[in-house]
Amino acid sequence: MKFLDQAKVFIRSGDGGAGAVSFRREKFIEYGGPDGGDGGRGGDVWAVAVEGLNTLIDFRYQQHFKAKKGGHGMGRNRFGAKGDDSILMVPVGTQIYEEDQETMIADLTQEGQKVLLAQGGNGGWGNLRFKTSTNQAPARSNPGAPGEERWLWLRLKLIADAGLVGLPNAGKSTFLAAATAAHPKIADYPFTTLHPGLGVVDLGTSTRFVLADIPGLIEGAAEGAGLGHRFLGHVERCKVLLHLIDCTQDDPAGAYKTIRNELRAYDPQLAARPEIVALNKIDALTPELVKEQMKLLKKAYKGKPLLISGVSGEGVKPALYAIADKLGLNADREEVPPPSDDPDTEEGWSPL
Repeated sequence: MKFLDQAKVFIRSGDGGAGAVSFRREKFIEYGGPDGGDGGRGGDVWAVAVEGLNTLIDFRYQQHFKAKKGGHGMGRNRFGAKGDDSILMVPVGTQIYEEDQETMIADLTQEGQKVLLAQGGNGGWGNLRFKTSTNQAPARSNPGAPGEERWLWLRLKLIADAGLVGLPNAGKSTFLAAATAAHPKIADYPFTTLHPGLGVVDLGTSTRFVLADIPGLIEGAAEGAGLGHRFLGHVERCKVLLHLIDCTQDDPAGAYKTIRNELRAYDPQLAARPEIVALNKIDALTPELVKEQMKLLKKAYKGKPLLISGVSGEGVKPALYAIADKLGLNADREEVPPPSDDPDTEEGWSPL
């Protein structure tokens, strides 16, 4: 299924039904009087967050949602039926905006959360409502009130526990494939991933979390370069960030600073989220070169980066355990050697 994280829809609530003009005309009933019923209320338009959806692709094939009109009133004091509602089933994490794309109406972050988008029109009064002491036989009624209509924007921001960030071609999709059962597109050129991907990491029966692969960010993403804003929007809901840096590039410190600056420019609170930094693709270099890259990275990142390889699987488990610790999960750990600053001392590690 193709990933779609933004859609424009038209909604219209139902018109109210018209009231009826009717009089009782029964044999042996003197002064029967008016008995016109009210019209029914028009249907409403709702949006409901449901599980099992992770894209807005359905709204590419259906953009118009209209609720039913209310039924008209009838004689013998019969009221019109209420019009059927129209319900938009959206993924959890969907934000709903006005047509200006700036005024937020709702942010549906929980399953079953429901919001009213357009209210149906009231039904018109029948002539029974207009009966008074001085007007015993009114011959008037009200038409139903019209419904509401407008254009709205739906914007999906994936809800994931942890997110993979980094420059294009940093190996995020390869890591996602190695850590989960997801099968993202993997190739040896930048911008292979054009849409965010999700995978579930299983570290035991009681330790599972959702990992999101965010497409590669570039310098100026916070100002909208490329698809920066749309990509950064998916990172907003992540509780932990795993920052992957390609150790085969010339300037790992510059790569780290670029992503950090974009996160900070987009949202300072996002930049303050717990972060795990890892040098990826260590299988492509000798231990000596990996050690030199670590020294260069420490010019910008003062912590202790992890050493991983999504291709060989080296260091993937420790990285997942580190994410679980940041999330406060108690993972059933396997016997995995702790990472070291010196690649030469890591047992089981060898270059291609």
